Amino acid sequence: MPKVFLSPSTQEWNQYATDGNEELYMNLLADRIEPYLRSCGISFVRNDPVRNVTGAIADSNAGSYDVHLALHSNAAPESLAGKLRGIDIYYAPKSEQSRRLADIIANNLKAVYPLPDKVRAVPTYSLGEVLRTKAVAVLCELGYHDNYADEAWLKNNLENIAKNIVDSLCDYFGIPFVPAGAVRWGTVTTDGSGLNIRDYPGLSGNIIGSAPDGATLMINGETNGWYVVSYNGLNGYSSSRYITL
Repeated sequence: MPKVFLSPSTQEWNQYATDGNEELYMNLLADRIEPYLRSCGISFVRNDPVRNVTGAIADSNAGSYDVHLALHSNAAPESLAGKLRGIDIYYAPKSEQSRRLADIIANNLKAVYPLPDKVRAVPTYSLGEVLRTKAVAVLCELGYHDNYADEAWLKNNLENIAKNIVDSLCDYFGIPFVPAGAVRWGTVTTDGSGLNIRDYPGLSGNIIGSAPDGATLMINGETNGWYVVSYNGLNGYSSSRYITL
């Protein structure tokens, strides 16, 4: 199953137009992203907020991740302060997968941003979090926080943005989006055999593990007769027929 390094901004000095700062609101966004990642079976690790961008890159590269997702908000040059709006999703120009992910995120965000023509995927030749990570990486600049309208949109739509971004990740990974809900627990109830855990909710999904009869599973979501389960650190899908809540 996919694994994401979630990297919200650590730039507390970037003040918003009215109140708050970039680090605060990108971490509030990451808080809302986490339940959707769990419900969709996507494992994740979050950056250490006391480390800078160099530390985030090092921590990401020290692990094994499918995507490095950096969350930021933008600010205009001093001469244009407060006058710019829009969303930029930065990708590595030499990585087709990075560009593909950026295109998916940008296209989906057009549905929730009030100026869809100002949402774009953009190549970067300087951003280390995109260019220096082993994992496929994108950096999302989610509006201009020095613009009152963009600031208001961001603050009032954190839940919608979080859901939209995870939906994009699911599209990229080729797995279904599963709405977030309460975490539940279930017991494997088979005829004594193990219950398969798969990488896709269907018999066509590859078997990536199993849980013995009587085992307790964490259930993070449900889609078309399959539970999104966690068992002994493994995330995947198991048939709901053989799990008793």
